[in-house]
Amino acid sequence: MNQLKISLTKNIPNPNIYVAMLPEYKGWIYLEEDAPSIKGSWNGIFGDPKLPLDLEIGCGNGFFFNQQVRAFSDRNLLGIEIKYKPLVQTVRRIKRDNLQNGRGLRFNAHVIDQIFSHEELNNVFIYFPDPWPRRSQQKNRLCTREFLIKLFLIQKPNGYLDFKTDSLDYFNFVLKEIPHSPYEVVRFSRDLHKSEWASENFKTSFEKIFTQKGQPIYYTRLFKGS
Repeated sequence: MNQLKISLTKNIPNPNIYVAMLPEYKGWIYLEEDAPSIKGSWNGIFGDPKLPLDLEIGCGNGFFFNQQVRAFSDRNLLGIEIKYKPLVQTVRRIKRDNLQNGRGLRFNAHVIDQIFSHEELNNVFIYFPDPWPRRSQQKNRLCTREFLIKLFLIQKPNGYLDFKTDSLDYFNFVLKEIPHSPYEVVRFSRDLHKSEWASENFKTSFEKIFTQKGQPIYYTRLFKGS
C-alpha cells in the first residue's frame, strides 16, 4: 500500500503514546489499513447511517470538529488527520460524551479518492492546511486542481467546500487552481472577519491567534451544483 504515502500504523517500530492509545478508540478512530475496505459505506460507522456525511480534512486541535459535531447532531462528520496526537485529541472529546455523529480517520488526503466513492460526501471543510511556503515545498500543497477534481467527484450535488487560510500566497495559489476544477465560487473574502459571513464563522484557535495579531483570514466557498 505504498500509494498511501504514509507509514501504516501497524508497521511503526516505536509507537508513541497516542499510537498506544488507539485500541481504546476502536470504532471511533479508523486507520489507513482499514479505510479502503469502507469505501462507499462510511455512513455505516456512525450511530445514524441515514444522516448526511460531511468531512473535515486536517482536524488540528479538534475545536472546530467538536463544535460542529455538537451543533449539528443531524449530520455525521468524519475528520481526517495524519498525525496521531491531534487525531486522538479530536476524537477524545466526542467519545467521552458518546456523540455518535462524529468519527476520526488517519489517512493521506492527497489520495482521498481511494477511500470515498462517487458522490459519497456532502460538505467538506479545509481550514488552515499547511501552506508549504517555500518554492521547493509547494508540490506538497493539498488544494491543487487535481485534488479539487477528485473532491468534486466524491461530493454529492449541492455540497460545498469551505477553505480558510492565513497564507495569502497559498490563497492566491488556490484561486489560480479553482478555474481548472468544476467548482463554482459562491463565497470569497480576503478578510473573513470583516465580511458578511463573519457572524456565522466559528473561530478556530488559529484564527483567534491571527485575529489578535491583526492578520486577515482568507476564505472561499466552492459549490457543486445539482
